[in-house]
This record gives sequence, structure tokens and C-alpha cells, in this order.
Amino acid sequence: MSETPDPVPEHVAVYLRMRALFGDPSKRSPDARKRAKNKKKEGASVPFGVGRDPRGIDDILEGLTSRLGWNSSLAKADLLASWTDLVGAETAVHSEPVGIEDGILTVRCDSTAWATQLRLMRGQITTSIAQRFPDAGIESVKFDGPNAPSWKRGTRSIPGRGPRDTYG
Repeated sequence: MSETPDPVPEHVAVYLRMRALFGDPSKRSPDARKRAKNKKKEGASVPFGVGRDPRGIDDILEGLTSRLGWNSSLAKADLLASWTDLVGAETAVHSEPVGIEDGILTVRCDSTAWATQLRLMRGQITTSIAQRFPDAGIESVKFDGPNAPSWKRGTRSIPGRGPRDTYG
């Protein structure tokens, strides 16, 4: 008859598996454990190791701005700053972007004629904004002419047709 070996108790089997995986703790000093831990990190701390290649400042800033969620705000500011490049020098002399709110770019024009002309060019301007500044989130462009004088004066004015025979 063959003898069957006695089964190893479960707690001893677990200990032997851990010892095989992690080594014998009695043979390791605290310094040896530190050296072993540092040896595992050695690839990251070697001067010319993987991941240590120099990167440009633009890559670093791009990663930082996207991680912090600044892409939209920076794209909007860049759009307002580069209005001249976007629409041309002559058009930019007669119009200026005032602000962006809820995806609508508001542009103030010198005259109603320039506002009308830019309204006719709205499709081209919106397309070029979407191509150059996709992170800005501009959905439409609003062109305003110069502010007209208001005939409403004082706190006790009443609603109505306004002055009638003024220019008569």
C-alpha cells in the first residue's frame, strides 16, 4: 500500500504561498526592503530612461489647461483677441467683438450699414470661427449697430408711440 501524505493545514499552505510570492521576511532587513522598492522605481528615475524625454512648454500648458478645464475660456479670449485676423483689417476697423454669452458672440459695428454687411457675411464668419476656435462654443453671431438715442426721459414717462411731430 502506498502512503498518502498528510494534508497540509490551510493556514500553513497560505503562509507558504505568501512566502513564495513575497520572499522570506526574516532574510530581509529594512534597508534591503528599501533597496528592493527603489529598484522597482529605477526605470522612472534613470536620467535617460523611458518617459524622461524633454517636452515643449506648449505640450505642458496644453495638458494643464485641458486638465483644469480652461480650454473654453482660453479659446473665447483668443477669439476676441484675434478678431482682426478672423475678419480682415478693414472690417475689424469698423467692428469690434463686445463679448460672448450663452454661445452668442456679440459684435458692435460703427454704422448700420456695416452691421447689415456683416449680417450678410454671418455664415462665413461663423464657419471660420468654428474651424479656428472649436473649443469656444460659438453657436451664432449677433451684429449690433450704433445705439440710437432714446426719447424716453425721466421716471414718469408713459409707454406710447413716442414723439410724433418732431421732424415735421
